[in-house]
Amino acid sequence: MTSLDKPTEDTEQTRPDEARDARAVTEAALFEAFGGVRGMVETVLPGLLFVAIFTINKDLHVSAIAALAVSLVLVVVRLVRKDTVKHAFSGVFGVAFGVVFAMFTGNAKDFYLPGMLYTLGLALAYIVTTLAGVPLIGLILGPVFKENLSWRTRNPGRKKAYAKASWAWGLILLAKCAILFPLYWWANTAQLGWVLVALKIPPFLLAVWLTWVFLAKAPAPIDVFAEMEEAEKAEQAEKERKAALAGDAGDPSGGRHRRGA
Repeated sequence: MTSLDKPTEDTEQTRPDEARDARAVTEAALFEAFGGVRGMVETVLPGLLFVAIFTINKDLHVSAIAALAVSLVLVVVRLVRKDTVKHAFSGVFGVAFGVVFAMFTGNAKDFYLPGMLYTLGLALAYIVTTLAGVPLIGLILGPVFKENLSWRTRNPGRKKAYAKASWAWGLILLAKCAILFPLYWWANTAQLGWVLVALKIPPFLLAVWLTWVFLAKAPAPIDVFAEMEEAEKAEQAEKERKAALAGDAGDPSGGRHRRGA
């Protein structure tokens, strides 16, 4: 083996490691952004409890109160454990809107309507922001990757990956709406509820997996926080250098004393 061969082998060995690191970072960011397994459980459990109880006793009030109660318990558990509560809180607000709407109309199916409208609005947001050149998934994940909006102008490959991921989210959620809204009109409450529960996790996992695929192949994010820290350090070093030069200029004898010593 010649000395010229070794750097090539080192480079070939480094690239798979860098790829694995990039995938690991992407996975961790997606789990943080979308709540991971626990977030999925917190999303599904209130609706599952509502439809299970309503299927048994057809009592809107009992079903709604049980769903809201379990949502509040999930928030309390996170607060006690000092975990992030954004996913649990979003679940509480979603369930609360459903409860209020269903109680107001007296129609148990309306418990699901606010969540369905939110899904439709989110699907349109993914598509519209992508068409506008600012894909929503990039706005969500940019801070998680510490790149903020640098991908818009400085990382075109990453912007393209965010656009693909946003299209995936938008189309998947639209497909979900295409199933649920006809059922809202044609099916009974229990049928709609069980279909909705069944469609909670699979479309979400598909969208997350596609996002991971697109981002794992994309260029690495630009850590703008690290860049800002480096800029601040460089600025501080420059200030210290200028202060030292100013001190020497203000004390002409200082240099001679130091040389004499």
